[in-house]
Amino acid sequence: MSSSTAAATSVLIADDQHLMRSGLRLLLDAQPGVEVVAEAADGIECVETARRLRPDVCLVDIQMPGLDGLEVTRLLAGPEVSDPLRVVVMTAFGEDGYVHRALDNGACGFLLKDAGPALLFEAVRAARRGDALISPALTVPLLRRLKEGRPPSSPGGLAAGRPASRTSLTGRELDVVRRVAIGRTNQEIGSELSLSLGTIKTHLANIQSKLGVRNRVEIASWAWATGTVSQGSRLST
Repeated sequence: MSSSTAAATSVLIADDQHLMRSGLRLLLDAQPGVEVVAEAADGIECVETARRLRPDVCLVDIQMPGLDGLEVTRLLAGPEVSDPLRVVVMTAFGEDGYVHRALDNGACGFLLKDAGPALLFEAVRAARRGDALISPALTVPLLRRLKEGRPPSSPGGLAAGRPASRTSLTGRELDVVRRVAIGRTNQEIGSELSLSLGTIKTHLANIQSKLGVRNRVEIASWAWATGTVSQGSRLST
């Protein structure tokens, strides 16, 4: 095995549709630094293969025979799993109840199947980093529901019920937060703010540290909970 292969992000694709698996494999294998190491046509095969191969990222469809994707996620990444895998859940349906269950079961990403290649690649990269990414089409309804219901748990102010003050963030960090909150990818944020990807990642790391949150989903939840962003908000550049 070459050093480049050894360094590649290994991916397992689980979907009961052969054409979908083939299409995802073609897209991902064409990406530098990504290698599809296995496919699974049902939930039981997915769990068995993932536990055996331990890929860096598992792309899992919700609707599969044997075990559905939500149960697969719980078995591979749930709270009771001692050494969880990173699971990105895919679906053709934009039901935010699925998103809640997937995240509760340990998913680190949730994609609509029509999200497009750029978001697919970003979700795989985010999962490899231990970050979380949700299709932008689902972000606003999901976070509105989080605001109205239970807040997400986190090791910092959100978990304690004391959201950090906006004054702890710089103006540019707030620009980034507001874009994260409405589902922008790092590339889109960088384009809108004329910043490099490296600078965006530095801002996100600083934001997570200041707010005491773990990933971009919790950054977005904080933004909605504190009114930093709201429906109809305008974005500055």
